[in-house]
Amino acid sequence: MNPIRIMALAHKEVIQIIRDPRALALAFILPMILLFLFGYAITLDIENIPFGVLDYDKSNMSRSLISDFVSSNYFNHKFDIKKSEQIDSLIQLGEVRIVLVIPSDFSEQLKQGETADLQVIVDGADANTANIAIGYTESIVGARNQKMLAEVSGRSIDPPINMEVRFWYNPNLRSQNYIIPGLIALIMTVVSALLTSLTIAREWERGTMEQIITTPVTSLELAIGKLIPYFVIAIIDVIIAAAVGTIIYDIPFRGNLLTLLVFSSLFLFAVLGIGFLISVATKSQQVAYQVAMLASFLPTFLFSGFLFPISSMPQWLQYVTLIIPARYYVTIARDLFLKGAGFRSLYIEGLVLFGFAVFMVFASAM
Repeated sequence: MNPIRIMALAHKEVIQIIRDPRALALAFILPMILLFLFGYAITLDIENIPFGVLDYDKSNMSRSLISDFVSSNYFNHKFDIKKSEQIDSLIQLGEVRIVLVIPSDFSEQLKQGETADLQVIVDGADANTANIAIGYTESIVGARNQKMLAEVSGRSIDPPINMEVRFWYNPNLRSQNYIIPGLIALIMTVVSALLTSLTIAREWERGTMEQIITTPVTSLELAIGKLIPYFVIAIIDVIIAAAVGTIIYDIPFRGNLLTLLVFSSLFLFAVLGIGFLISVATKSQQVAYQVAMLASFLPTFLFSGFLFPISSMPQWLQYVTLIIPARYYVTIARDLFLKGAGFRSLYIEGLVLFGFAVFMVFASAM
């Protein structure tokens, strides 16, 4: 393996990248677009759920209960419903997701020490939002029950068991803290695969591949020389993405930057190799672009744990995720950002990525 020939190939590739506006856009503009687009568009935090109230009681007690919902950050009071016939149309049109129906004897039953009924009608079309809305409702009603019991007894009622919950690493449960580190893996996979998928296909389309074949350059030297410029670009993108995550999105970075770059290097050689293999197999930039997008985006988005927990997938699908390099890098990125993990706790994922990287580089050279 001749370093001079490798650097000559890398220099040639750099010149082609500089002269190709599309490659520059893919290298630096696309990652930022994806980071801002996904960073703001994807959120697992559900707040301001629109709700309506059909209050038959219209008492101080019913208004106090409604006030508890309004004062929370979880619900947005949209409608004071006059007739029960309105409920169906409001939910059907998506104007409200939840409706509180307070019966006419609500306050009277409470004054007599009886259990008052509260009907909660939930739009179940979105099961995730419905379950979360019910959880919020139970929490608010539970707090109201405690307050009313204290008022009736004249003293504070302490529960038999006092549960104290502490959330480590993400105390405010911000979904962006969970999403952004995984998003870096998604962006790096897509951008790296797209960039390298065009490199050999471009040579075939321009008729320069035949000239390269006639030179003493070996297939391994060709693969490494072609990958080096894109590796450098991808590392720069990782640093920029990490900076944007910490500065713009206020994501804590508790790990070591050098550790992040080492693991990122292993991951990038794996995904760059995938793109290079696609480029070798297709020999057409258009086909290579489409195949790279399909082979990089969908597996990473669905099977890396970026959004959907792997533990919740069927067992056979969990085995499929083992061949997705991004699965291991998502874990590494999140643990570095949120937990401040180091090599000792991430060495298994690192070894797997190292295996992927070596395999992909040599497979590209075959």
